[in-house]
Amino acid sequence: MKSRNSKSRSAARLAAVQALYQMDMEKVGLARLLDEFHAHRLGAEIEDAQYAEAEVDFFDDVVAGVNARRAEIDALIDGKLGEMWKMGRLDKTMLQILRCGTYELIARADIPTGAVIDEYMDVAHAFFDKKDAKFVNGLLDAVAKDVRG
Repeated sequence: MKSRNSKSRSAARLAAVQALYQMDMEKVGLARLLDEFHAHRLGAEIEDAQYAEAEVDFFDDVVAGVNARRAEIDALIDGKLGEMWKMGRLDKTMLQILRCGTYELIARADIPTGAVIDEYMDVAHAFFDKKDAKFVNGLLDAVAKDVRG
């Protein structure tokens, strides 16, 4: 069973994926996006669904970090895709999952590799089937070998 801190980080990861998806689709600026999520999404109740309390500082770090290091992150992801795959072919939600996981692998040495991969596999399960979650596992594991050794 996950601790409260672990659950709040899991909620922050899911919210970060959603925020980055929204940023890409609606071309919303970072400051406005963070404000919107702080005010209306993180830990809020929307249409009778209670959103888990997310660790706000962690959410901010992942969203801002992915935004700031997008070119570096995308190069790492692109380098692990097979010859037949290009970034543009990835589902937009899948791309955000991979970006967030890659960011944590390169910037958050305080979080163990296995925990990062497991967490983003869990996020993938919220949107996709098992095959796609395995794709997340394989790609993030390959990135981790490059960036963490």
